[in-house]
Amino acid sequence: MEAVIWMLAVLFLAFVTLGVYVGVKVVGAAKRGVERTVTQARRTVEETTLRAKSYGQVGVAGELAQLRLSLRTSMRATQDALEAGAPEDASLSESLALFRRLSAHGHELDGELKRLEREPDRATVSSMLPGLRKRTEQITRAAESLRWAARDRAQRFADDDLELLSSQIDMEAGALRHWTEEPSGERTPAGAASPSATPSASAPRAAETVSWPSAGRPEEETPAARAESGRPAGEADDAGDAGRSASDQPQAITARDPRQHMTYSWQKSARPETTN
Repeated sequence: MEAVIWMLAVLFLAFVTLGVYVGVKVVGAAKRGVERTVTQARRTVEETTLRAKSYGQVGVAGELAQLRLSLRTSMRATQDALEAGAPEDASLSESLALFRRLSAHGHELDGELKRLEREPDRATVSSMLPGLRKRTEQITRAAESLRWAARDRAQRFADDDLELLSSQIDMEAGALRHWTEEPSGERTPAGAASPSATPSASAPRAAETVSWPSAGRPEEETPAARAESGRPAGEADDAGDAGRSASDQPQAITARDPRQHMTYSWQKSARPETTN
């Protein structure tokens, strides 16, 4: 019984600890969200106020507001560009470290400009404006250099990836259209005639110059051929008749010589007939 009580107590403590831990995490996340929202709202209000002062006021107050607005806008754009590219490009970690050092100078300058806005001695503030303007331009120029370098690097990587992808797509498209490429052995030169055209061109000439005799009968001599051979016409006709008569007669069949008859070991000898 005591063991069961101890187990229940341990489970209760575990659940209480887990609930406290989850509650602390939820409260911390909510607090961070509220702080982020408040910071963003304050920043939006300050930027709106600075923009209104830079456009609505003239003189020292308007110039101070314009310097603060240009400084904050440039630093925030550079921070967003570097933080967006750092997870994909490890080389930007060093750029982020440099930007944090630059941000320290930017925050110091922004605080100084903010204090000078409430300064009643406008003559002294007006004498400090050239130095403040120079510092602001130097910080914004450095921030813009980092920002554009990071953007150019990301754009170069995107262009290289797109070029590689285009070459792979062209290769795949060529492989899919493999039937459009004619093999080298089947290509016919432009000046050469096709094989089917050569026999058709020489066929009429062959039909005119070649005549085949009928099968089984000797070719009869023409008068021109008899004149060239010097034989008289009657003799040639007699020779042709004799050849035709000899070919028409049946040929005798020569009997097989029994001495030339060969026997093989696998052939069976004929058995003599026995009489009962």
